[in-house]
Amino acid sequence: MFDMNLENIRVVMVSPLYGGNIGSVCRAMANMGLSDLAIAAPRKTDEGETRMMACHSVGIYDERKEYPSLAAAVADCGAVFGTTARMGLYRAHAATPREWAPRILEMAATAPVALVFGREDNGLSNEELALCSNIIQIPTTEEYSSLNVSQAVMVTCYEIFTAAGVYAPPEEKSPPASHDLRERMFAMWRQTLLQVGFMSEDKSDHMMMGLRRILGRGAYTEDDVRILMGMARQTAWAATAAQKLNERAEDPLVEDRV
Repeated sequence: MFDMNLENIRVVMVSPLYGGNIGSVCRAMANMGLSDLAIAAPRKTDEGETRMMACHSVGIYDERKEYPSLAAAVADCGAVFGTTARMGLYRAHAATPREWAPRILEMAATAPVALVFGREDNGLSNEELALCSNIIQIPTTEEYSSLNVSQAVMVTCYEIFTAAGVYAPPEEKSPPASHDLRERMFAMWRQTLLQVGFMSEDKSDHMMMGLRRILGRGAYTEDDVRILMGMARQTAWAATAAQKLNERAEDPLVEDRV
C-alpha cells in the first residue's frame, strides 16, 4: 500500500522531445508509486513509442495533464523542485534527491509538490528554474553529468519512495539455524568427506576449518542447514553404493555365478 503523500507528488516534464522518454518516465513513476504526470509546453511526439515504452504503466500516460507552460503546470503546487545537471549562480543551493526526499514528503502532506524535469537536449532554462522553489541535483561524475530524463525521474522518485518507508522487504520464513544444528551439519560433512576420500584423517581438522570459513560467511537458516545436511547424506549414500558396486565387480565368485 502506497504512502498517501506519494499521490500528492507531480512529475512535470517540460517540452519532452521523444515519446519513448515519456513512456519510460511513466514506467519509472509506476515503479515508485507515483501517478500524477504533467507535460508543460508539449511538443508532437511518437505516441506509439510512448505506449510501447510505458508498457503496463500506460494508464499514467492516458491520465496525464498538459499545460501551455511550466508556470501553469505548477500553479497549484505548494513547492516546486527543479532538476538540473548544470552549475551556476542560481543553482548553487541544490541538494541531492536523498537530501530533499524527507522534505518533499513532508510538504506533500499538505499540498501538491512538483518535480520538474527539463528537455532532453538542454534541460531547464534559468527562467524556468526561477519558478522552482528548490533545486535537485543528482550526484554523477564530473566527466559526464547528463542523465537521460527517465533515469533522472527514476533516481529522484526512488529516493522519495524509499524515504516514505512503504516498501517492506520479504521476510525469511525459516528461523536462523541454531549452533547445535550447524555443528551436526559440519559433523556430517566431515564424515562424508572422509568417506569419499576428499580428505585424509590427518588433514581433516585443517580442511574442516576451511569448510567452516566458507560456509560461515552467510547467516544460515534452519532450511539452509537442512539442505546442506541432505546433500551430505545423499553424497555419503552415493559413495557407499559405488563402493558396493566396485566390491561386487571385483568378487570372483560373482563372476563365476554370472
